[in-house]
Amino acid sequence: MNNNTCIDLIIVGGGLAGLVSAIHLSKQGIEVLVIEKNTYPRHKVCGEYVSNEVLPYLQSLGVDPLKLGAKKINRFMLSTPKNKVIETQLPLGGFGISRYTLDHALVQKSKENGAIIIQDTVTDIKFLDDEFSIITKNGGSYKAKVVIGAHGKRSNIDVTLNRNFIKNKSPLLAVKTHLKGDFPDDLVALHNFKGGYCGLSKVENDSINVCYIADFKSFQKFKNIQDFQQKILYKNTYLKNVFENSEPVFSKPLTISQLSFSSKKPVEQHVLMCGDSAGMIHPLSGNGMSMAIRSAQMLSKLLINYFAGTIKSREMLEIMYEKTWNNEFKKRLKTGHIVASLFKMDYFSELMLLGLKNFPGLLPKIIKQAHGKPLIV
Repeated sequence: MNNNTCIDLIIVGGGLAGLVSAIHLSKQGIEVLVIEKNTYPRHKVCGEYVSNEVLPYLQSLGVDPLKLGAKKINRFMLSTPKNKVIETQLPLGGFGISRYTLDHALVQKSKENGAIIIQDTVTDIKFLDDEFSIITKNGGSYKAKVVIGAHGKRSNIDVTLNRNFIKNKSPLLAVKTHLKGDFPDDLVALHNFKGGYCGLSKVENDSINVCYIADFKSFQKFKNIQDFQQKILYKNTYLKNVFENSEPVFSKPLTISQLSFSSKKPVEQHVLMCGDSAGMIHPLSGNGMSMAIRSAQMLSKLLINYFAGTIKSREMLEIMYEKTWNNEFKKRLKTGHIVASLFKMDYFSELMLLGLKNFPGLLPKIIKQAHGKPLIV
């Protein structure tokens, strides 16, 4: 690729949102360059449960998680720090698949469609005279008509673009590992503990994906992750049982810090944000992967119309994307914030679970608020 040539589209970040966008757009003959700082395939800190709302869409792109061995999930379990528990059927259902497997399949499909993927780190993005200039750590210099920001939860690019959320304190830590043990294939469980919550579900190789979020200050009081788990997580007997009766798959857990659930803008300095770069739902609501995929589909459809000339200007494109994004996700994010806030109050969370047991139809309705409708392809 000639660095002096202005191509159609550059995607900064090759996670779920970036790769799905690359497949969708390159399939329509649009020039796509993905710049991703990490190699493929690799494990990522992620819940690895995906709502069925995006399954038909992924299949339409030529990536079928079920053919990759994804586990079908249709039951949900919720427990409180004091081990009160409730179960329900998931209204739409979902599937469990590791990011290692899913990202690898998405990369292969992107390349098949003609997208170019390079390993590098974007250090600067500038917009001048209706085009973008991008500089990378390895000395790359690229020009594009449109840039998608799909760089994930938190990045130096957010600092470069002076995004407001990056100035806020982010006191949360996330830990993820895979275990081998006895756990139902069709269940996603969310177990609360003092100061955090942990999600569990099976993925394609019969591993149990375990991913939890905790307050970093609380975590610092302990010697290491294992000590924290034994002293805090094990107070939830459901988590203790899983950890004590399973063997670790990873040599050590994966961690990320400075998680932020602050509000973000879907458009920043003409960069179209997608996936976690545009907004993150609390994992307590359990649907971040589907949101990333859904946002990629929404943006891709608008960009196809923009490059075809149906959407007449960049300004109109940005207005339409922001409106579409807010209509689809603002209510979901609000639900996630409310649910997470309630479960921070231990006593109230126990009362809330009692209320859910007395009104069994209420929990499926709350779940629906954090999930979308099946995508029409």
